[in-house]
Amino acid sequence: MAETIVVTELEYGKGERVFREAATEGFRVVSAPRQEADLVRAVQEHGARCVVVGIDPYRGALYDALAGGGLIARYGVGHDGIDKDRATAAGVLCTNTPGALDDSVAEHVIGLMLVAARHVTEVHAAFRAGQWAPRMGRELRGKRLAVIGCGPIGCRVARMAAFGLGMDVIGCELRKVDTEQMRCNYGLRTVVGDFETAVAGADFVSLHIPGTPATRHFLNPTRLSQIGAHAWLVNTGRGSLVDEAALYDALVAGRLAGAALDVFDSEPFVPVNADHDLRTLPNVILTPHISASTVEACERVTQQVMKNVRLAGARRYEDMDLLNPDVVMKLRP
Repeated sequence: MAETIVVTELEYGKGERVFREAATEGFRVVSAPRQEADLVRAVQEHGARCVVVGIDPYRGALYDALAGGGLIARYGVGHDGIDKDRATAAGVLCTNTPGALDDSVAEHVIGLMLVAARHVTEVHAAFRAGQWAPRMGRELRGKRLAVIGCGPIGCRVARMAAFGLGMDVIGCELRKVDTEQMRCNYGLRTVVGDFETAVAGADFVSLHIPGTPATRHFLNPTRLSQIGAHAWLVNTGRGSLVDEAALYDALVAGRLAGAALDVFDSEPFVPVNADHDLRTLPNVILTPHISASTVEACERVTQQVMKNVRLAGARRYEDMDLLNPDVVMKLRP
């Protein structure tokens, strides 16, 4: 009998070709709504032991439905939507796909900076309105970029910016890192452990830290005030990192030149209140969480998801991209 994998609708659409091909290996892949109650219903209906999920938070019945050796395979890298403690308690394996999205997200960061530097959104809108309204832009070469969080994506951004565009890149990282290696491999002039030091004099500040309860509204009024008024904020990490009301106030007051955002506290986007709607500001560039949505990245992610599913079935836990290794210890024969 074919093993059933339940995949949330959006993620199924991104990797449909690979998921369909899985049928030749004895898997039956079905699509289901992403809401937890609907997902649990599909798991129970099909007797599935594996679900593939996106960014949405799962806090309740899903872990009970998969208890005792089930698998939650995150379609992507960030796993703040998965309750690792609850999964561990239920004996549910959790995986993600590290590295698969890094290049796509990093390219989007570079693209957003170019759009901001050349006023692309404004001149495009004017052109469509029948106006010939050229504006003077700026080169990125020689401009200072502060990369907040020097993990895999942050380092790729740094490398593209430094080696590809000739930018002066400063890293901010709490972990101890080999600064000489970071300089040689990724073009980071230096890496510091203090946000205020990192953003001093920066023309662009790009966020690449995980979304956790501890980092919620990391970019608060105090840290926003530490960024220069001529700088642009770029966020492709997690929407929860930014206090959107405080960001709105800083942009309106001219304490920040602009913001380019791909992620938001509420997705689909809902303003914190009617008086703080980022969509109304001319110095804000908005994209609907598409930094990782490229054909190539989705192909890599889907292949990596299926690799984890196969390894879970073969009980080769040491080769999986596991989030909760404590469970593995409990499940080992």
